[in-house]
Amino acid sequence: MKKKSITLLLAGALLTAALTGCGAPSANAAGADTSGNGSESAPADTSADSAGRTSKAYKVGIVQYVDDASLNQIVGAIQAELDKKTEELDIFFEYKDYTYNGQADATTMNQIAADLIASDVDLIIPVATPVAMVMQNATAENKRSDGSLIPVVFSAVSDPVGAGLVASMDAPGSNITGTSDALNTEAVFDLMLAADPDIKTVGLLYDKSQDSSTAAIAAAKAYCEEKGISVVEKTGTNNGEISLAADALLSSGAEAVFTPTDNNVMTAELAIYEKFIDAKVPHYGGADSFALNGAFMGYGVNYVELGTATADMAVEILADDKDPSSFAVQTMDNGIATVNAETAEAIGLDYSMFADKCSNLVEIQTAEEFN
Repeated sequence: MKKKSITLLLAGALLTAALTGCGAPSANAAGADTSGNGSESAPADTSADSAGRTSKAYKVGIVQYVDDASLNQIVGAIQAELDKKTEELDIFFEYKDYTYNGQADATTMNQIAADLIASDVDLIIPVATPVAMVMQNATAENKRSDGSLIPVVFSAVSDPVGAGLVASMDAPGSNITGTSDALNTEAVFDLMLAADPDIKTVGLLYDKSQDSSTAAIAAAKAYCEEKGISVVEKTGTNNGEISLAADALLSSGAEAVFTPTDNNVMTAELAIYEKFIDAKVPHYGGADSFALNGAFMGYGVNYVELGTATADMAVEILADDKDPSSFAVQTMDNGIATVNAETAEAIGLDYSMFADKCSNLVEIQTAEEFN
């Protein structure tokens, strides 16, 4: 996946020559991807691309919250689908010069929003809740010359209503819609108790600053209260704090640990999963990348399908002039359990019963990125 990032320097100047992520290409001084990979590049203000097609061209901004396996999957799927629609519809969707990584930094994300607005992009796709909120606020405050707002089509927002992004799932309102990876928290806990019916204490590990965690953590507490299970909460906002929180949960006697679709914990998973393995404590996460990065299980949606659906919505808004305010937020099948077979063997936990309790059971091994 090709993405550029904005790095803050000591003097507060912004330099966009550095790219983040594994295998990311080099960029020119303006921060543009110059690798030559991805879709053919064509100026969005012309009516023909480099292949000589005389078609409409649109500039699409893609802004990823942070570098992690699931979000990387989503962005890759969005880009692939935009390439596909370029060929199918003879409409050029130019994203290559407008793809950014927000590095989980509010100042960086706000600068990216300003850059995209100054570039007069036709639509913005923010990936994950924090960056969606930044892009929505920025576009709401900056009308285009014709008085309209830049459409925003978010991806991987767990609770769009709770985050204040949309008025309702069916009628979002304003200039925004998108796709949700809302987590079925009760289903995760049902699997947890199926694997170990005798659990007495569950740890909750999350970043309290992530709006995406709020509803799932509340649901987890309600479930445990109903079942008579004790809850221990530990939070963190960066890798160091999350590592200390994991240690604290294990010291408190947690027999299993739950994390919702929390991007900061997901990013830290490779650094903490061995702690849980050594303690023989399964870590259940709200996305398949948790399992990819060493956790016992990740539960939720197929993020390639989510990214593809997001791109399709963006294309409908641009090519078919669909109004985002009345374009219902899409949700995906939430019943995929992804189990790390290596971790399951290391902690000695049987998960064979999961096959009958979810829509799909996927086995995976520890890696940094999906193939």
